[in-house]
Amino acid sequence: MKTLYLECAMGAAGDMLTAALLELVNDKADFLKQINSIGIPGLKVNMESVVKCGISGTHIRVSIDDGIGESCADAAILKYIHKHNNLSLKHSHTSFEKIENIIARLSVSQKVKDNALSIYRLIAGAEASAHGISVEQIHFHELGNADAIADIVGVCILMESLAPQETIASPINVGSGFVQCAHGAIPVPSPATAYILQDIPIYSRNAHEELCTPTGAAIIKHFVKRFEQMPKMRVQKIGYGMGTKDFEYVNCLRTFLGETENSNDEINDRIVQLQCNLDDMTGEAVGFAMNLLLQEGAMDVFTVPIQMKKNRPAVLLTCICNEYKAHFFAELILRHTTTFGIRRTICDRYALKRKTLTKQTLFGSIRIKTGEGYNIKKFKPEYDDIAEAAHLNNVSFSEVNDAVLCNKTNEEKKI
Repeated sequence: MKTLYLECAMGAAGDMLTAALLELVNDKADFLKQINSIGIPGLKVNMESVVKCGISGTHIRVSIDDGIGESCADAAILKYIHKHNNLSLKHSHTSFEKIENIIARLSVSQKVKDNALSIYRLIAGAEASAHGISVEQIHFHELGNADAIADIVGVCILMESLAPQETIASPINVGSGFVQCAHGAIPVPSPATAYILQDIPIYSRNAHEELCTPTGAAIIKHFVKRFEQMPKMRVQKIGYGMGTKDFEYVNCLRTFLGETENSNDEINDRIVQLQCNLDDMTGEAVGFAMNLLLQEGAMDVFTVPIQMKKNRPAVLLTCICNEYKAHFFAELILRHTTTFGIRRTICDRYALKRKTLTKQTLFGSIRIKTGEGYNIKKFKPEYDDIAEAAHLNNVSFSEVNDAVLCNKTNEEKKI
């Protein structure tokens, strides 16, 4: 499987992503020609080789000619970027509706337009949440500039050209401290960035600066569905997208393009197993902790009876979770049990690809879990749905279950 891996140890920004992806393509001049002719007046995108901490990479420089007026041939686009003749594009306050109009008129494929708009919708939703207003009321500041649009559209063009079958990213380093914006000094990550990065593994290390911008966060959120350490793959190309600032560590976003080792690697999974021995808690207290862990999203929680020193009866508590949430669940276990320590084991897991179907039956809608991979196909009705349907229809559990099993949909029959 053709796989793209993004290493975000020094965060992510639009220009860094563009540069890192550009290093992976064969014809860089063709991309520069394409991005400079998409239809944004005065846009000039150039690439330059830079060296940081002894490592060579690419930096993307986007500039907009000041003094471009609405009398130019592209005034239909330009009028959406500023209100006055000869106003610099760098000082625009642009609404989401105007962004939509700008992107709709660009000379790019419909797929690139759709991806760019989806990314801007993520940013608009985050800005609206941060400011407590509706998306319609949002006025982009720096993100409404033509150079920001060029960053987003540029990444979308490169992703279309590279066409990875799967895009994976590492946990994202967001930096720390405060950053100055149009509204004043705000904490890092900015409220908009933090909103976008919900449910994505992030951390703060090595720099008292903003490392992940709203643009970088939104691009990654849109294209990446898996966040984990680099998978087993045969790397064919590596790209280094350099940031503007210099730190003690090389300020770059690194990309790897290659093939996963075999067809089964795509459905391998990595999990963490957290364990502790409990010999001084009541069954009710252990049950409370187990229910809390499950409610917070643990993949599974269970106990096993054991005998400890001096032949004391006890239980072995095991919590299985995603790798990036292990710290969160470890804190919960420490807080809600009597243990003084937790053992952590990282496990590579063979897993079928899962999805959920919904089927209408005589007893109502029943969800069905399906799994496929390793030349194996299987399905299983959702227990909670069958139990609820049996209760509501005053029939037995097995009667509902048999009705589901005997009346498969066409998709289930393939399984």
